[in-house]
Amino acid sequence: MPYTVGKRTGAVVVGRGINLKHDCQPLTRNTLTIEIDTMSAEHSGVRPMIYASMFAALTAVGALIRIPIPISPVPLTLQVFFVLLTGLVLGSRWGATGMAVYVMLGIIGFPVFSGGSSGIGVILGPTGGYLVGFVMGAFVTGSIVENLGKSGIVMITAMTAGLAVIYAAGVLQLFIVADMPSIREAVVIGVLPFLIGDLIKLVAAFAVAKRMENITTYNDI
Repeated sequence: MPYTVGKRTGAVVVGRGINLKHDCQPLTRNTLTIEIDTMSAEHSGVRPMIYASMFAALTAVGALIRIPIPISPVPLTLQVFFVLLTGLVLGSRWGATGMAVYVMLGIIGFPVFSGGSSGIGVILGPTGGYLVGFVMGAFVTGSIVENLGKSGIVMITAMTAGLAVIYAAGVLQLFIVADMPSIREAVVIGVLPFLIGDLIKLVAAFAVAKRMENITTYNDI
């Protein structure tokens, strides 16, 4: 029984009556180009998921740094810093994906929410709107820098818009779930105590994102 070499792969094929000259085709430049492009596409599909997962993990770490606010059920954490940074670095699609991964990890039981909490109950509770707002906030931040560029003023505007979205989602759920008498009271409890701290986080995220421009941007992924 003759042995022949299969196409391009170099695998040995066992059989009878196979035309070696017809069956074996040389590698051409076009073939190599197609294979290299395919490998690049597969690599580029993996890399953004790695980045998104990394920022989800960083957000989880930020949630462990928890400072209670006496007048509010919403604690002060570093989550917002990583949410805004994720949108600036990864853009709308992968920024929102990273935050969605973070939220899903908490829902299925990983202790990644504020203070090491987890579960669907946190999402449905008074502070759950802020977690949902993380996904939307990262998306809005990323969308603005994708469409308007990454100048300083655009990045600050993008993060301000993203922060506003987080506040809006958080205050709305806080108002409904906590059965507050007015939206104004929900704003007083769910926004005002955090403004100064979140503005500091915004500036810090801007500084880190500018430094990271030399490493990677959403255009690279």
